[in-house]
Amino acid sequence: MPDQISPVSSKPSHALALAPVPTPPSTVDGFVKQFLENLNLERGVTLSTASPNDRYIALATTVRDFLVARWLEDIRRQKEAQAKGVCYLSAEYLLGRQLDNNLLATRLTDIATEALAACGIDIDELRALEVEPGLGNGGLGRLAACFIDSLATMSVPSIGYGIRYEYGIFRQTFVDGQQVEQPDAWLTLGSPWEFAHPEAAQTISFGGYTETFDEGGVTRSRWVPGWNVQAVPYNYMVSGYHNGRVNTLRLWRAVATDAFDLRIFNSGDYEKAVRAQTYAENISKVLYPEDSTPQGKELRLQQQYFFVAASIRDFLDHMLTPGFDLSKLPDRVIFQLNDTHPVIAVPEFMRVLVDEEHMEWDAAWEITQQCFAYTCHTLLPEALEVWSVELLGRLLPRHLEIIYRINDEFLAAVRERFGDDEMRIRNMSIIAESPERSVRMAYLATVAGAKVNGVAELHSQLLREKVLPDFDEFYPGKFTNVTNGVTPRRFLRLANPGLAGLITDALGAGWTVDLERLRGLESFAEDPEFRARFAEVKAANKRVLSDVLRARDGFEVSDGHMLDVMVKRLHEYKRQMLKVLHIVTSYERIVSGRVRAEDVQGRAFIFGAKAAPGYVMAKRIIHLINAVGEVVNNDPRVEGRLQVLFPPNYNVTLAERVIPAADLSEQISLAGKEASGTGNMKFALNGALTIGTDDGANVEIRELVGDDNFFLFGMTEPEVEELWTRGYKPAEFYQQDEDLRRAIDLIASGAFSNGDRTVFEPIVSNLLYDDRFMVLADYASYIRAQDRVDAAYADQDAWTKAAILNIARCGFFSSDRSIRDYIDRIWHTPPML
Repeated sequence: MPDQISPVSSKPSHALALAPVPTPPSTVDGFVKQFLENLNLERGVTLSTASPNDRYIALATTVRDFLVARWLEDIRRQKEAQAKGVCYLSAEYLLGRQLDNNLLATRLTDIATEALAACGIDIDELRALEVEPGLGNGGLGRLAACFIDSLATMSVPSIGYGIRYEYGIFRQTFVDGQQVEQPDAWLTLGSPWEFAHPEAAQTISFGGYTETFDEGGVTRSRWVPGWNVQAVPYNYMVSGYHNGRVNTLRLWRAVATDAFDLRIFNSGDYEKAVRAQTYAENISKVLYPEDSTPQGKELRLQQQYFFVAASIRDFLDHMLTPGFDLSKLPDRVIFQLNDTHPVIAVPEFMRVLVDEEHMEWDAAWEITQQCFAYTCHTLLPEALEVWSVELLGRLLPRHLEIIYRINDEFLAAVRERFGDDEMRIRNMSIIAESPERSVRMAYLATVAGAKVNGVAELHSQLLREKVLPDFDEFYPGKFTNVTNGVTPRRFLRLANPGLAGLITDALGAGWTVDLERLRGLESFAEDPEFRARFAEVKAANKRVLSDVLRARDGFEVSDGHMLDVMVKRLHEYKRQMLKVLHIVTSYERIVSGRVRAEDVQGRAFIFGAKAAPGYVMAKRIIHLINAVGEVVNNDPRVEGRLQVLFPPNYNVTLAERVIPAADLSEQISLAGKEASGTGNMKFALNGALTIGTDDGANVEIRELVGDDNFFLFGMTEPEVEELWTRGYKPAEFYQQDEDLRRAIDLIASGAFSNGDRTVFEPIVSNLLYDDRFMVLADYASYIRAQDRVDAAYADQDAWTKAAILNIARCGFFSSDRSIRDYIDRIWHTPPML
């Protein structure tokens, strides 16, 4: 594909013709000229008077301008070709910083660096000013970002749809070791990567009631809403890697339809005058509002409906040619539901087809079942969303009617096949009757979706066999697997340039878009010179991380320590508590005199995790980690052999420094609980060895890298099930294991809470008498595995060889491969070349 694409086709239709776009800079002089013009014309400053933020905005705008011609051309070509595309519906996109990603994709890094240097500017200083978009939380959002990167790189027509959160999830701070949530005001200085289009706003309705009416002898229903808001689109460009492709991420911001009442304002009631605006804008204010209250639940449902309703209407209005035959929609689009958050799109799509487009129900349902596919990202029942009938009926009354009819017709089909098996009927009904009458969104997505996929081989198996077995039996062939992946552009080329250069020297440049080529590194694992160069890269990455943590958090990372890293959302099933017990055991062995400090392998334990604001136990565990760190890091008896570091507000930017530096990747969830994980893939691809259970994608990682290059521990999923069925008594494990007993007793004694035994008593009680994720059952196996880690790390040359083999054998975990699997198994959307 040519490096520059003309913004206008040689024979454009008048409706699709585009105005000429300025030629983007492709030389240093051209870049300097456009950068200075952007300073003058966009920021209203000269180079000498520009603030650092002015310079960053001008730089970002210059790079953005380079993408615009290609982006507009791709929009035109996609609409003109009417090719089938993917609409990826996701409540979050954890994008990371955009500048370097777009420089890399457009081959502008060297030009931009030289151009700014000619202006007396260090590009690294401007890089540091970029604020990461607060549009995601953890793995779900980062996966969505990887997928839209791959879709663009593979030239697949697609639009990502989501919400433009004003404050995102939250900015995590620690006060006395405890998590405190602060607003993440990522938009304060503006976002140069977005294009706002208020003229293209969609009206989104809520509340009200439904009524029936006669239309030519046919009884129809309509929704009479009670109130509405405007959904304003903000477009982000998603650049493909070196292929000239630029796709779109469209995010919606909520604004009031009647934002300001001048009459009320003039009467002196200023608060009431803007009440509608405040209420409307709450919808896109924060990611995942605290939903432990009725108001929080309602706001969360509002968010979900708001963005899918806007997205469906947007696609139908703007991506289809006038007069398009809606019966052909399955040939034009597939809406991918990224978890249960967007599933309310199903009844919305039916409402649009039946109520607004006047399609017959059966025809509309047939189309819907071909236009949706559902990715399930969990095995935890509490994570499969349900909405009370009362709330749904009050907020979206027409949608509840549609769901009832879908369920009635579905259960009639179940009865026709299986007879009046009432237990099966209750188990499969989209409507749950207890503990309150509610709609099971995963069931609705499964009934409506053309395909349902899990995100790792084990997860997909358990999804079929344990979570939705009746549906698998009823819909043979509907369930499939697409193992997750990560983009090598961000998590190798950008995050680990030293390693990327080493790989390119060995294999050539093509691996960036064909990660299976990493297999060629296997032979280099036997090369002493290559191993030495790899070790130098790892040491340099550790120094970079040390510098970052020193400047960011005041942490000092000891030279020569193994970096033992656990970074992921704080949830009990991910078992950060098991990691804490290992640290406390290592510490207790030293202070009790059972082990000499000088005989302990030096380790820096690095955590990164946010806990949901209402998740009390998760926040207690964060407090305990910080409290253990405060004691361990300052106890002279440890002689600095152990360090516990918990930098707050872990995000993509920090991940790009932590992951390349890591030696050991902690993937220690209880078998059968983690759907996949993607952090495990990022660490392995960057040369960290994994200690983990046979859970999620760990299973596939271990199978690929080999048992000799993976530290396996813990029960298998069948063993977990068997122990739980038999009757798990965690206190028995406490009584039988001296190391475990000493560790828990030390926590209970107040050793990490200034002698106050009450501070962490809820954690201790939870471990001894509840422990639903079986931390104590896997403890002994985990400690043995960690002892094997120590022994292996002592032989640095062998460890380096194993790290290289991990990289060589993990090319499967590219998000490009994941997207190919989606295309082959679910979407059937070929690239548009």
